Amino acid sequence: MSDPLAPRPPLDADRLAGLPGQWHVEVVDATPSTNALVSERARAGAAAGLVVATEHQTDGRGRLDRVWETPRGVALTFSVLLRPDIPAADWTWLPLLTGYAVQAALADRVPDVSLKWPNDVLVEERKIAGILVERIETPDGPAAVIGMGINVNQTMDDLPVALATSLALELGESFDRTDLLAQVLGSLHGLLPLLETPDAVRAAYLDACSTIGREVDVHLPGGDVRRGEAIGIDAHGALVVSSAEGTLTVGAGDVIHVRAAG
Repeated sequence: MSDPLAPRPPLDADRLAGLPGQWHVEVVDATPSTNALVSERARAGAAAGLVVATEHQTDGRGRLDRVWETPRGVALTFSVLLRPDIPAADWTWLPLLTGYAVQAALADRVPDVSLKWPNDVLVEERKIAGILVERIETPDGPAAVIGMGINVNQTMDDLPVALATSLALELGESFDRTDLLAQVLGSLHGLLPLLETPDAVRAAYLDACSTIGREVDVHLPGGDVRRGEAIGIDAHGALVVSSAEGTLTVGAGDVIHVRAAG
């Protein structure tokens, strides 16, 4: 077991050369947002497979425009450029598939890792990774920019909220972020072909999603909150919730797992 307080090596782009698939990985020391940087590169004609990782993201953005920042050198923060050749209606599966790819990459190390709809990665109820997928228009057609933030070597003092965790906290050792990035990109590469068969994405996702069967609060755009039981995922990846007011299909909004009393 490695020392959790040992010096943590920087990300090493040279070790990521030649990964299976289309990946071309660049490492920058600091940037306000890897998603913004990759979006800019995509509009300038960058090819699918560009990956930009950073040691320090200073103004990242999560779902629902939440600001996301981490201390230097402890998280795995990166964005991926894809240009999916799939029908527009199937793009809704991309956030769920990405979440599943991260969950699958971590599962051999953290047995209790699961997904909260749509793509937060949890260890029990503690968040260990978040994902933001943005569709942008470019001169070469639509592109998907996928931002990922994985808590790797943070201590409790490094984390922004109590219901968050890191690999180091869960397993009591520090991790090489370069090796972890290679593993996540390998998982994503292996699973991307599933986008051609959405039913396969749905089946794989349901197997890893801890939201299904849970009581949830759905915070809808506009401020309304509905409580009910998450009963499934529809044909487009939306969450289906059974509530006192009837069945609700949630394509956008914040879903909170209701914690059992005590």
